[in-house]
Amino acid sequence: AILSVPAGSAAAFAPAAQTSTSSALKVSELELGVTAPLGVFDPLGWLESEPEAFERRRAVERKHGRVAMAAVVGVIVHNNGIHFDGYLSPSAGLKFEDFPQGIDGI
Repeated sequence: AILSVPAGSAAAFAPAAQTSTSSALKVSELELGVTAPLGVFDPLGWLESEPEAFERRRAVERKHGRVAMAAVVGVIVHNNGIHFDGYLSPSAGLKFEDFPQGIDGI
């Protein structure tokens, strides 16, 4: 009776058998953007309702991310006082320095 107590408590910490669940999604779980515990993040259900638009939405998301990264680099360059010489419009004679910077340039 005394030996059964440690054996029973040790079984509580044994790893449980993993059961595989199937998903109705046609997206591979190995693709980028798939989070480990949750699977494919699709809160609006667009993948099931419009699967043909999924690749386009993924490409658009990548494009927007790249534009945002370029914008951050532009802000860092601007805030460090780096200025580019040259003309914005050579035919009109407009230089980059002719325009106010920051919020004044809007």
